[in-house]
Amino acid sequence: MSGTEHLTVRREGATLVLTLNRPEARNALSLPMLVGLYDGWIEADADDEIRSIVLTGAGGAFCAGMDLKALAGKGMEGQQYRERLTADPDLHWKAMLRHHRPRKPVIAAVEGYCVAGGTEILQGTDIRVAGESATFGLFEVKRGLFPIGGSTVRLQRQIPRTHALEMLLTGRPYSAREAADIGLVGHVVPDGAALAKALEIAELVNACGPLAVEAVKASVYETAEQTETDGLAAELKRGWPIFDTADAKEGARAFAEKREPVYKRV
Repeated sequence: MSGTEHLTVRREGATLVLTLNRPEARNALSLPMLVGLYDGWIEADADDEIRSIVLTGAGGAFCAGMDLKALAGKGMEGQQYRERLTADPDLHWKAMLRHHRPRKPVIAAVEGYCVAGGTEILQGTDIRVAGESATFGLFEVKRGLFPIGGSTVRLQRQIPRTHALEMLLTGRPYSAREAADIGLVGHVVPDGAALAKALEIAELVNACGPLAVEAVKASVYETAEQTETDGLAAELKRGWPIFDTADAKEGARAFAEKREPVYKRV
């Protein structure tokens, strides 16, 4: 199982839990964290026993964005990982889900600050839960910067454009309730309960046919920008083979026999 000093990894049944673990810096992104994240996504993709991923943060924060000094190497922290970035200059974008989409569902459990790069990573997740005191926002323009983690492309596809542009152009903070109102997150729970709710949702996902879950997720993203005609054709191409799997037959038998299905990914 992978992990670094700034990214912890553990298993909860069929769920891989990745925890951003740099609480003294509100889990600002560092090179060890990015390497750990990337390795976590790859581990989940490669392990068929993993059916979902939960991403969360330690110490009451999700992620306060990029630590530019740490990433630039202005200090000794994480220097042992620099060869990884040299070997794969795209690693940080894959870690932040800009250039990589895990085939398993990713559920975000957000407490506290989820701003700048934190909100950008959030847009790469599939299902999102936030504690009541969570704070969201893209602060880059206030600092004369550009949210280059994908927000000018993704945000307008995930929430109404007027809300996306307000978030992008004002650089103001958003409460969890406001984030839910505009559709950025799906659940707001009492502070401290985000991880438990995310794991609860993960268990619902894990109980479903894994081949079907992965195909459904892939179809949603694949068809998002297609015309309806092209999207429906792509859906049939991806979805129809699922009906011939042993998992589909097991699901039907279990329903008829009024029992829980036992899926084997075949």
